[in-house]
Amino acid sequence: MSAFRTLDDAGALTGKRVLMRVDLNVPMVNGRVTDATRIARVVPTIREVADKGAKVILLAHFGRPKGKREPKDSLEPVVPALSQALGRPVAFAADCVGDDAARAVAALKDGDVLLLENTRYHAGEEKNDPAFADALAANGDIYVNEAFSAAHRAHASTEGLAHRLPAYAGREMQAELEALTKGLEAPQRPVIALVGGAKVSSKIDLLENLVAKVDMLVIGGGMANTFLHAQGKAVGKSLCEKDLAETATRILAAADKAGCRIILPVDAVAATEFKAQAPHETVPVDAVPEGSMILDAGPRSVSEINAAIDGAKTLVWNGPLGAFELAPFDAATVAAAKHAAARTKAGELVSVAGGGDTVAALNHAGVAADFTYVSTAGGAFLEWLEGKALPGVEALRAKG
Repeated sequence: MSAFRTLDDAGALTGKRVLMRVDLNVPMVNGRVTDATRIARVVPTIREVADKGAKVILLAHFGRPKGKREPKDSLEPVVPALSQALGRPVAFAADCVGDDAARAVAALKDGDVLLLENTRYHAGEEKNDPAFADALAANGDIYVNEAFSAAHRAHASTEGLAHRLPAYAGREMQAELEALTKGLEAPQRPVIALVGGAKVSSKIDLLENLVAKVDMLVIGGGMANTFLHAQGKAVGKSLCEKDLAETATRILAAADKAGCRIILPVDAVAATEFKAQAPHETVPVDAVPEGSMILDAGPRSVSEINAAIDGAKTLVWNGPLGAFELAPFDAATVAAAKHAAARTKAGELVSVAGGGDTVAALNHAGVAADFTYVSTAGGAFLEWLEGKALPGVEALRAKG
């Protein structure tokens, strides 16, 4: 982690005002938090900094108010859940800048925690407006970024502040960066990437970056159908972006040139309708009935994927292998996930997963806790895999 400044580099924190950017964009129903996963992930860093005698001032966004004060996007209803998770009171200020914020910060004692109102109530947040970043910085002595999920945004609270105050990665941000470094930047080889999901169109950049970085690439889910079509195989009524056949062919050629082995399904579970427990059959991928659709990879495909995982030291996973929300079309995803988890628990594999449906799929398989690291950051995780620089991360790089 020498490439990034972390809390270990921050020195004594007693009496310091620590502006900490966190992700509290949690699901809410009738004013109550329904999933506190994101809160739980930032609690250790908040507690560590507070226990070291700092005044912890939390910055976060909620929803998409686009610079307007929308009551439905207030962070105040998050306070009870945050306070409960921390096991200590959390104060709240009705604004993140100006007199309300300044008064609330001035009232803090060492070790206190304060949550400021939604940064996106101000248009200057998403514009990364220098004056707004200055106003935020006025309330702090140190900046800690603990919101990797927002690190792909060059906003005032995620990037601008890092240039105005001594800036450090929080523990969750540090863990994310260490995991991603192990996954793609400096991995143990061979590296296998598993990419699934519905559409090639949403993952062109990702696939093109991965074929140049990994040794094996498994392509699954609906997007595999586009590659099968590009190879001249009939995929029946399956989800398939036929207009992207040329793109798929280009990616296959790039993989061949880079020495990356592409693993596509060799058999498939097909059904005539998209619903749970629909009548289905397992067929070779070159024998899909005209009126059927591919909803999962077949057992021979799973065996090939698991054998490839056995030959790898590092796994990067993004997306399911089939329609995992519908039984029995979750079988391939569950089987491969359990195999990867077992290899990880045996100390034979570094497994890093994240992005959208990936977390849900691994939770469904019951193995999320057994992977080396599972990222809850959708967009930021994908942009990292695509090889893009993340503004909130770049701002934390150690100088020199």
